[in-house]
Amino acid sequence: MQHATSKEMERLLALMELEIDYSDFQNHFSDLARLAAKVAGTDISLINLIDAYTQWTVSSHGLKIEQLPREDSICHYTIQQEQYLEINDLTADDRFSDKDYVKEEPHLSYYLGIPLQASGCNIGTLCVLDPQHKPLSPEKLELLKIIAEEVVQRLQTMKDIDMLKQQLKDISGAQLKVAHDIRGPLGGIIGIAEYIHAQGGNTNTEEIIEMMQLIASSGNSLLEMADDILSRKIAAPEEPFTLQMLESKLIQLYLPQARNKNITLTVSSADNGTGLLTLKNKLLQICGNLISNAIKFTPQGGAVSVLLHIVPAEHESTMLIQISDNGPGISPAQIEQIASGKAESTTGTSGETGFGFGLPLVQQLVASLGGNMQVVSDPEQKGAQFTITLPIHKQ
Repeated sequence: MQHATSKEMERLLALMELEIDYSDFQNHFSDLARLAAKVAGTDISLINLIDAYTQWTVSSHGLKIEQLPREDSICHYTIQQEQYLEINDLTADDRFSDKDYVKEEPHLSYYLGIPLQASGCNIGTLCVLDPQHKPLSPEKLELLKIIAEEVVQRLQTMKDIDMLKQQLKDISGAQLKVAHDIRGPLGGIIGIAEYIHAQGGNTNTEEIIEMMQLIASSGNSLLEMADDILSRKIAAPEEPFTLQMLESKLIQLYLPQARNKNITLTVSSADNGTGLLTLKNKLLQICGNLISNAIKFTPQGGAVSVLLHIVPAEHESTMLIQISDNGPGISPAQIEQIASGKAESTTGTSGETGFGFGLPLVQQLVASLGGNMQVVSDPEQKGAQFTITLPIHKQ
């Protein structure tokens, strides 16, 4: 069990390292999704990435879908395989025969999924589906595996491109900083030289010595600047990811989950004009896992609220993330388990399967950013509140 837990956490971290924004990928993989369906001869093909709670469809062909609870997903079982998973008749499989996508439109019967492997972990799947049985030849299966490898390669390439873009921004920002910082000392040297030249022979020794000291001081400033460049100490500030941008992303990604369970989800932010220097992907992972967890434990007709706030300070401001629900609440013993990182998976209010990795992942991410997480709940009063505080540097 410990080995399985370790492997799942490793898998989630491998997915997180790709820094994927699930809402921005449809156009990047549409050609591969279409090609997979063409190769397999199926009506539908999906490219899915699976986190602690959700299967995110980053590209699809033949079926309009953006996300699915992980417990309802066939691909949840595929990422546990080394090679692939093939199911010839979903209606005869007890795990899936009662799912809406089998009993109702599109009345799926055939499924084949191939794991997408990154850093030795299965982070998602390339799958093909059809209402009819579609036996695939070994040659077609190999072609689908090649397409799956191309999906992963493209994911890594896109991350590398984003890193190069950021490095170019850093270089541009560094050039501006160098130009700005050099102008002062150089201007001082030129000004002193022009003054000495203008005075000609009228400058006395004491004045010359004083001028030379000023020139030396300006020269030393330039040397320090050169040392900074050679030791790569100069860098442009990161492009800020504002609270308003985070608020918009969270609504886009998690409002469908809440609506699917008839839960009201509200997200509000108060930025105060302070930019964030915390990594966008980590913020999305922290908030997303907590929101999914809150939705899981909130009954139908309930409410989940998210507050994003920055408490400004002179040197190091604090970001506050507060996620509240009106579910059944958490006992003191469960809060202690969460704090110790030993929380066990439990079933959601509508029977959702728990996998037990969302909160440990949040704790690990929060700790890596130098923050902390607090949980407050009273089972008698109902509801729970998770509060994350993160240090941020002012833009």
